[in-house]
Amino acid sequence: MYVPVRATLAGLALAAVAIASQPPVPIPQDPTADPVPAFVGSAAMPRRVHSFRVPRHPFMAPNDRSNVHDDAYQTDTYVGAGPLGRAPEARSTLQNAECGSLTFDSQGRVVTICVGVEGPVLTMIDPETLDTEATFPLPPRSGGGSVFSDFSGGGYFYLDQLDRVVTPTNDRQIWVVGEADGATGPGFELVRMYDLSGVVAVAEGIVSALPDWSGRLWFVTVNGLVGTVEPDSGQIASMRLTGEAIGNSFAVDETGGVFIVSDHALYRFDAGAAGEPTVTWREEYDRGTRLKPGQVNFGSGTTPTLMTSRYVTITDNADPQMHVLVYRRAARVAGARLVCSEPVFAADMSATENSLIATRKSIIVENNYGYTGPTSVMSGATTEPGITRIDLDPTGCHTVWTSMERVPSTVSKVSLANGLMYAYTKNPGPGSTDAWYFTAISFARGATVYQQLVGTGLGYNNNFAPVSVGPDGAAYVGVLGGLTQIRDTP
Repeated sequence: MYVPVRATLAGLALAAVAIASQPPVPIPQDPTADPVPAFVGSAAMPRRVHSFRVPRHPFMAPNDRSNVHDDAYQTDTYVGAGPLGRAPEARSTLQNAECGSLTFDSQGRVVTICVGVEGPVLTMIDPETLDTEATFPLPPRSGGGSVFSDFSGGGYFYLDQLDRVVTPTNDRQIWVVGEADGATGPGFELVRMYDLSGVVAVAEGIVSALPDWSGRLWFVTVNGLVGTVEPDSGQIASMRLTGEAIGNSFAVDETGGVFIVSDHALYRFDAGAAGEPTVTWREEYDRGTRLKPGQVNFGSGTTPTLMTSRYVTITDNADPQMHVLVYRRAARVAGARLVCSEPVFAADMSATENSLIATRKSIIVENNYGYTGPTSVMSGATTEPGITRIDLDPTGCHTVWTSMERVPSTVSKVSLANGLMYAYTKNPGPGSTDAWYFTAISFARGATVYQQLVGTGLGYNNNFAPVSVGPDGAAYVGVLGGLTQIRDTP
């Protein structure tokens, strides 16, 4: 059963917000921190990883630039190169907000939403100088979940093929915000708004919105509402997954499949004859017995990730060990849909709240067990270790390697050009020191290649923000204080 509604459309073109370029102020370091190494290891030799070609989505910015997980398949991989650790430099810009999800426009500028206590702000940053070039306030929260663990209303957004930001807001709308030139430089302007208040309940956060391959907008909410919006007419159709919740984004493929995971099951949806969301298949998984420390939602903590043209992968929340699950994603399959289930990490110490990394045959999963918010990794504390690579094989899947690096909460990434996995790690101490490192790990062997200190203290906690690699080869990590950049120097 679906509910058809008509959205309020606005060809609004509200006044562009342009500001005089603001030079960056670095995020403060902890003045009481014990001395820690600025760099550990050695520069990497690039070793290309052979993967599959992720198709370019016609209604999204190019792959590597379009959303928090890099492409419509949510692979968390970059075709381009990231830092090799050649005399790396770590810089930052203080925003007094966490600049988590990053995209890159056609000019290579950082386009991000920085979420602070006063609300989310769409922000444009120059990648060379880290100057703030434009800002655009988005609707603030009106209550509800914690700013540290609720990703609705701007935690997920995407950049479309016209350099426009498409984002859910905290007032039950989806905004389309374009770039514009102002008297003092670049800016933003609101060019369209879809009002979903006819189907989305008061205080029900919209987690994410993405287009399918025909350009139809899909959205999901925290209370299990799945909906579509026809972008021209504004016609809305929706259905609710009764008794289920959704905490993460979703993936879309060129066959029309929309892959959504709730706290009970993995779904494939397709659009029906009237554009309504229709369940094509549903696969329950072991949701476990508890909300583990390291998760913000009961059940799977992953956005579904697509592999080649055949598979979709998530994690479950089983006890005593979490599993990586791989399914056949076609609308119809002969035989079992589940391909394999691989247990990961130590008993009673496994949880993740981040999407899996996927190449042609490999999956990388990280352990976030123990992260319950910023205070859980303060005063020298940290989380349980674990990063594991799993490969598909003719009989299922198997573990290739496990690293003992500790990744409290970041969305890690892989550079296919370099053969490096990039994580944001924190070891215990020393003492009460909280030192945060950009860490490069060999995709082939799982060995740590190098670590670059990014900063010390609370301001450098990434709190679920991803590693992002820009078109200039620099890496970025959003942190509670703002945004950090790690780049090789000549």
